[in-house]
Amino acid sequence: MFYPPNAKSFFEKVWDIVLQIPAGRVSSYGQIASMIPPDEAMDPAQMRRLAPRWVGTAMRKTPRGKSIPWHRVINSQGRISFPAGSAQADCQRRLLEQEGIAFDDSGKVNLRLHAWAGPD
Repeated sequence: MFYPPNAKSFFEKVWDIVLQIPAGRVSSYGQIASMIPPDEAMDPAQMRRLAPRWVGTAMRKTPRGKSIPWHRVINSQGRISFPAGSAQADCQRRLLEQEGIAFDDSGKVNLRLHAWAGPD
């Protein structure tokens, strides 16, 4: 369930998309998933349902030394997905704020202002 049929290929596509997110913008797991067409081994309905989770897995599996702006990927509600107060959540928030992304009092990013519309 956490891995697509062709995980290596899927993960590479995720990382390629995330590399395109410009500083000061964010994308959601679901938005990134929607940019990846299903391969022949995937049932399209299963892909729509599970691909956002697979994007999360791809982000966790980013190879060390690969310069992927992981911090620009948040959930569809505009929140950081790491547990609040964790070192990872604090780091992600700090990196986003350094790029000019503001959070409201409830810890959400205004997606109308900061969402990336996808590759040109």
